[in-house]
Amino acid sequence: MNQNKSDNIIRAHDGHEPHEAHEAHEALLMHSHQHPLKYKSIGFAIMAAALYGISAPVSKLLLKELSPTLMAALLYLGAGIGMLFVNGVKSLLKSERLEAKITRKELPFVTLMVLLDIAAPMFLMIGLKLTTSANTSLLNNFEIVGTSIIALALFKESIGKRMWIAIGLITLSSLLLSVQDMSSFSFSLGSLFVLLACVSWGFENNCTRMLSLKDPLQIVVIKGFGSGFGSLLIAFYLKEVSGTIVYFAVALLLGFVAYGMSIFLYIKAQRELGAARTSAYYATAPFIGVVISWIIFKEGISMIFLVALGIMLAGTYFAVSEDHGHSHKHTEEQHEHKHRHDDGHHNHVHPEVINGEHSHDHVHEPVAHEHPHLPDLHHRHTHS
Repeated sequence: MNQNKSDNIIRAHDGHEPHEAHEAHEALLMHSHQHPLKYKSIGFAIMAAALYGISAPVSKLLLKELSPTLMAALLYLGAGIGMLFVNGVKSLLKSERLEAKITRKELPFVTLMVLLDIAAPMFLMIGLKLTTSANTSLLNNFEIVGTSIIALALFKESIGKRMWIAIGLITLSSLLLSVQDMSSFSFSLGSLFVLLACVSWGFENNCTRMLSLKDPLQIVVIKGFGSGFGSLLIAFYLKEVSGTIVYFAVALLLGFVAYGMSIFLYIKAQRELGAARTSAYYATAPFIGVVISWIIFKEGISMIFLVALGIMLAGTYFAVSEDHGHSHKHTEEQHEHKHRHDDGHHNHVHPEVINGEHSHDHVHEPVAHEHPHLPDLHHRHTHS
């Protein structure tokens, strides 16, 4: 606690300057509320990466029998079916609905999210056909930077110096991890399609971020079935639908764990961290995949992996240690999402006493204050 804020609170107890004391106390409450949320959200992003990291080594086994297009369809469908089942269990148990449902207002972002999730893998497959797998692995890392630039330029997400350093280091570590033989690298038409896939996923990440205040279960179900059926139609068109029931079942189960649960946690992380930061933490997935491959396939861990891991940890330090706070204004806004009344941003009153988290349509009154914050959907203000 800094001395000025301490003095304000002391004067309030003495009966002087209560307004300043109230503002200081409110800022302290928001500060203490913000940090646990930040670390919890970072945990969600890394857990999402860990679950997604499982998909690469297991998919490697499944691709012996399944085509890449069919594999993508089954993974997304597994996510949709699995999370629909979870949602059904919650309904049967009659658990209280705390999350806000998607409404017609969010339809443009939902539509774009699904279309981009279908388009991106298509561009990637075209790129794979026209260039080498080494090129594809290397260029695929552009998704982190693409997501960040789109978040900054189009969605006005604040990205400070420490975060740009973190993004740079994490991208560099991912590039090192995906380098196989730089002498074979060449920029070609196939490379452009891979970059187009990365840009599509960058837009998709930001569209998902705009939905992050809504029910993550509902978002994953929509994303899973929308993208899954879209990919399945492409697989049928390419006549790449073949395999055994056992492989189909394992792919669906993998989709539920590595896609469904991963996307669910990713959205929960985006709610507080924003698109750029969540994407940066999510970039730990390849490292987790390498460790799993080392366990399953007994593949050796190279010196370049250890160097990349060191750079990744340095980047993660810069990302975690970022502390952004300044005086800012909130304009009047009306929306519905899960919230609580002790975070300094939800000061509306209810006819009855409500404690803890709940969801309903509410109005945010205009307010100006100062406190540490992340680029969540309540803090989309611009910076000079």
